[in-house]
Amino acid sequence: MARRRFLLKNDVFKAIALVCLADALVGLSYGSLAIAEGFPFWVPMTLSVLVLAGASEFMFIGIIAGGGSPFTAAAAGLLVNARHLPFGIAVKDLVGRKYLSWLGCHIMNDESVVFGISQRKYVERRAAYWFCGLGIAFCWPLSVMLGTVVGQWIPDTDAIGLDAVFPAILIALIFPALRHRRVLIPAATGAVVALATLPWVPVGMPVLFSLSGLLAWRNRK
Repeated sequence: MARRRFLLKNDVFKAIALVCLADALVGLSYGSLAIAEGFPFWVPMTLSVLVLAGASEFMFIGIIAGGGSPFTAAAAGLLVNARHLPFGIAVKDLVGRKYLSWLGCHIMNDESVVFGISQRKYVERRAAYWFCGLGIAFCWPLSVMLGTVVGQWIPDTDAIGLDAVFPAILIALIFPALRHRRVLIPAATGAVVALATLPWVPVGMPVLFSLSGLLAWRNRK
């Protein structure tokens, strides 16, 4: 990992560190919420290690806490994570080969994908993807574990704005690319579609509908 650090620019390394810190803060809230809803310690810990997808984990415990079945909760989590299919296509050259690809796919998330595809050189893209992915894979379960112990003292995440951390970070990362029409038009179209469907579809679905923005631009000769 030390070698990969030096392949990254200082500002990219700092940004990844801040994202991991933001993930850790949300992990504290998640661990606390799971325990408050009556889940045993091993449930959020197992999900944080094996699933490693915050949105799906929050949805899983939320549905079960609301009286839903584990099968319904698991299906909803899979539906939310369906966005990983296009993610996999975008970072297929970054996840590694053979046995390493299993770990490379496991650490694929919104943040590692954004950092990976936003770098210019291949070595920088691969380093950013792995550094961010491994950082979150370490910080998330650890913070969830701490959240199950001390999470009852953490204030409401919405009240202190933690719910806006990830959108703000992702927007900051992709903002330079929005100067190009080929990126701006699909991104803006996807954002409009997501906002339009937000009041009508389940949590997580607007993200999937936003992918329709990719149809707003066609390759031109």
